[in-house]
Amino acid sequence: MAHCRIAPFAGDKVTKPRILVEQDGAIATVALSNPGKLNALTVSMWQELAHAVEALSADEGLRCVVLRGAGNAAFAAGADIAEFATARDNAGQGMVYHRQTVHGALKAVGECRHPTLAMIHGPCVGGGLEIACMCDLRIAGRSGRFGVPINRLGFAIANDELSAMLPLTGRAVALEILVEGRVWEAREALDKGLVTRVVDDARLEEEVYAAARRIAEGAPLVNRWHKQFVRRLAPPPAPLTAAEIEENFAYFATEDYRIGMDAFANKKKPKFVGR
Repeated sequence: MAHCRIAPFAGDKVTKPRILVEQDGAIATVALSNPGKLNALTVSMWQELAHAVEALSADEGLRCVVLRGAGNAAFAAGADIAEFATARDNAGQGMVYHRQTVHGALKAVGECRHPTLAMIHGPCVGGGLEIACMCDLRIAGRSGRFGVPINRLGFAIANDELSAMLPLTGRAVALEILVEGRVWEAREALDKGLVTRVVDDARLEEEVYAAARRIAEGAPLVNRWHKQFVRRLAPPPAPLTAAEIEENFAYFATEDYRIGMDAFANKKKPKFVGR
């Protein structure tokens, strides 16, 4: 079985942020593409990702979905922060952005009926890491980099996104990711259980599609049942209260959030004041 190659789409043919989908037999490939921005995710990309994965999930002919970044430079360098001033600049916008737009895409990936496999080159941070965490398997090249350094920007991870990561990371690793704000190399991510395995970058595509073919050769109903059983035996926590949801977005009213955004925009180190 030949496999899909998304890398050609990283050139002149695609210049705007978008989600690319290819299908080769029983294997589909979904690529995050934002040329020049390390595939950082825009609002439209989050929305397109949800629609694309939902459509693939409904396709009875599929047996595996590979998620990757277009090209070989990055999986995804988080959300496109350039949009924050217009797309999520207050608590109301933040709730829509995170609880509907981002969570909608993560939910679609996590609930895809077919096994999903993340192929990771370079940065896989912030929202990119959240997407990878929702996949069933994560295979990284040695160039892979992992983290959620949002404490440097003065805002907190959304509860829905944290609950998507916790089953994979556990409490200790989740706290290390969030309070230290460090970006890890692939080998350390493997040691901490964030990725399934690490291979040389030159072998990454070959390794990923070999795994996808092994998945596709398995009994599709059994693979779907296994995904269903794992979800059932690792149930989500109790629903959040309205007060907990409101507190999750309280950072919009802080001076530190404005300091973080200003520092990022002006490429300087933030000096947070704790209020």
